[in-house]
Amino acid sequence: METSLSRLLVGLSVQISRSDGRVHLATVKSVDTVKSTAMVEWHERNIFRGKEVSNIADSRTQTVHNESLVQYPVSMTFTSIQFGEASRPNQKFYEMIQNFRETLEITPISTTDLVNLNFETYKICVCVRKRPLNKQEMNRKEIDVVSVPGNGALLVHEPKQKVDLTKYLDNQVFHFDYSFDETTTNDMVYKFTAKPLVQSIFESCMATCFAYGQTGSGKTHTMGGDFTGKQQNSAKGIYALAAQDVFHYLNHRRYADLDLSVYVSFFEIYNGKVYDLLNKKAKLRVLEDDRQQVQVVGLEEVYVTTAEEVIRMIQTGSACRTSGQTSANANSSRSHAVLQIVLRRNDRATTLPLHGKFSLVDLAGNERGTDVSSNDRSTLVETAEINRSLLALKECIRSLGKNSDHIPFRMSTLTKVLRDSFIGENSKTCMIAMVSPGMASCEYTMNTLRYADRVKELNGNSKASRAVKAQEPLSSSSSDEDTNVYDAISQVADLEEKVYVELQVVFLTLP
Repeated sequence: METSLSRLLVGLSVQISRSDGRVHLATVKSVDTVKSTAMVEWHERNIFRGKEVSNIADSRTQTVHNESLVQYPVSMTFTSIQFGEASRPNQKFYEMIQNFRETLEITPISTTDLVNLNFETYKICVCVRKRPLNKQEMNRKEIDVVSVPGNGALLVHEPKQKVDLTKYLDNQVFHFDYSFDETTTNDMVYKFTAKPLVQSIFESCMATCFAYGQTGSGKTHTMGGDFTGKQQNSAKGIYALAAQDVFHYLNHRRYADLDLSVYVSFFEIYNGKVYDLLNKKAKLRVLEDDRQQVQVVGLEEVYVTTAEEVIRMIQTGSACRTSGQTSANANSSRSHAVLQIVLRRNDRATTLPLHGKFSLVDLAGNERGTDVSSNDRSTLVETAEINRSLLALKECIRSLGKNSDHIPFRMSTLTKVLRDSFIGENSKTCMIAMVSPGMASCEYTMNTLRYADRVKELNGNSKASRAVKAQEPLSSSSSDEDTNVYDAISQVADLEEKVYVELQVVFLTLP
């Protein structure tokens, strides 16, 4: 392109064709004569947007602005918009996702939403958190396929390809009680998830908060604290934030007359066995007493008086936790870590009676046996045991949501030790589903969201369920039939999961 022509083009109004088919006017701001590209700018939704566009040199002209009859070469009929670098893998999908995001109305979660927070109305709260792309994903120029518009919604832009090789996006929408994007801090996540549960244990409740998701999705970051390199700041995780609030409420005049003491235990469940992280990883036994209460025999409960003591225990226990290498994370947590904060009433009895308990669980990453880096027998058995316990946990939570008389807590060691969090009217649970945004993790992200969605679907009192019901027509002859079909499909999917896990275990135990 000639330099003299490029100077004439700056400031002109031209039409650009977007990848989603939209055509609109934009103003040329600058021209690169070497690459034959131009930077254009337009006004959209009260903000200015700009993109670099390509062109084809041609001497023909065409009128594109009826009012001022500005003429320009057909060379400036911009046929494509270049988002990012041309060398980015899956460039077409990247452009499609970026264009779709421009149509979204974003409502970031903020502290003002805490005014409407009413955790007392339902037993189960299901939230989802998206982590940012990590350095490895950015170096590979991975595409971010997850969008969080807000108000509990999350979208997965699943890349698909038709038989004729046409690329398209399958935009799948999920609704939860709360959704957190990659800019949300641990403190903000805590205020909407675990903080309401802290107060509930002073009201004699048994509360549970756990993080679930693929390995490398940010569970340990959320529960344990921020990472700077390999160093973890335990004071910035949900564990520590909950401990700080426990001592805040303990000194509150509303609960001062209860005369309570705080005890902490920290243990891990690895391959169905329990190990005390505060006592040199001593192996423990899980038994039922004569009153059918599950007891972890030998578990050390440490009396604490400050939040700083709890943070030191978290650091000590986290350093002992079992980890391994997977396809997604070189240092993946391969065990379920459970921090329990117990309130006991001070009286003259030999055993201090339990007043309330808060179990904070950092679950092991959910992966298939074929996806771990090592294919040795022990690693495959380890993965099968993780999947079995996660399936059992889901069944217990769903039974809790249905107010079922039977809670299948004996299905795994994890659900056994959390039995008192599932049994009784004073049980409350919060699930934080963690998702990775990269295109390579799309399948795992969908599995995590489906798991969370099944947990949430039977919680009729949740905000997400109420929102879905509010959108349903008041009178529909097929609504009952649709509900029955949906329930049947969900049950079939659950049975498939159970069969898969059982077959995996049977296969691995064969000589």
